[in-house]
Amino acid sequence: MKSFSTWTLLRCLTFFALAGVMPDRSFGQIQLSAAKEVQCVFAGDARKISLIWHSTGDTMFEAEVRARLYQTSSATTIQLNEVPWKKLQVLPHQTVIESAQLDFPTVKAETKFLVQWLDNTNVIGTTEVLVYPTNLLAELKVLAGDDPVGVFDPQKQLKPLLTGLQITFTDLEEVGLDHFQGKLAIIGPFQSKSQMREGLAEQIQALAKKSTAVVWIQPDPSPRPSLLGGAREKLQPSFYLVPEGQIAIVIVQPELVAKIAENPRAQLNLIYFCKLALNLEQLPVSLTLPQQSIR
Repeated sequence: MKSFSTWTLLRCLTFFALAGVMPDRSFGQIQLSAAKEVQCVFAGDARKISLIWHSTGDTMFEAEVRARLYQTSSATTIQLNEVPWKKLQVLPHQTVIESAQLDFPTVKAETKFLVQWLDNTNVIGTTEVLVYPTNLLAELKVLAGDDPVGVFDPQKQLKPLLTGLQITFTDLEEVGLDHFQGKLAIIGPFQSKSQMREGLAEQIQALAKKSTAVVWIQPDPSPRPSLLGGAREKLQPSFYLVPEGQIAIVIVQPELVAKIAENPRAQLNLIYFCKLALNLEQLPVSLTLPQQSIR
């Protein structure tokens, strides 16, 4: 028969375990959910990495987690550093959304990095990150040739980036689309349809007729299409082309270039759309849409 003190201790331990407040050092009970797509950041300090942790155990997971950073290529993997992250606490069967800020070195092209998340020496998760140089938009200067890039940017998202890269541009809000003679123009993004001037579509079409390739980032449609009834707006593709001779107007939905200052994918998308407009990039046949007008 157990002594009173032993029995009491066992009952206390059982209570705390059922309550989920006892930390479990077993790294097998914690999982880092795989991201839907590889995370992309620019090189530099304090870049945000998103993490989703899930506990599969019946007790609380608690650990001082560290991040170990590797730079990888097809031939080599180099450990760069290892830094403390935070004390991670996850209740039984709980899913928590976290973020970490990590420093990534300067790169000249897309570079793959791996982040190992460590509890002591145990690897409890791995995150793949693609890191990009901060001058991706410098390619706009090459695409525009000897002319400045035409920019109609009411939200001032693009102009500061071009200024920082010393890319000459013409502010089309000031000079007007009618007077622009350059090779490439970027119209938008817009916060809403109310930011677009009366007759903007006609001005864009007239600009294209003068052999200026145009990327038109349209405002977010409102109201959004609904599967549950109510107000609807006609579904639109994420982007499509309106050919005009040897060039085109590329009409783009705003989510493809969202958060352009901090999102490498958005900047890469914009470069791609500019190449499409200039007829320097072939649109996959599966994405070719029979659009012949703008609105």
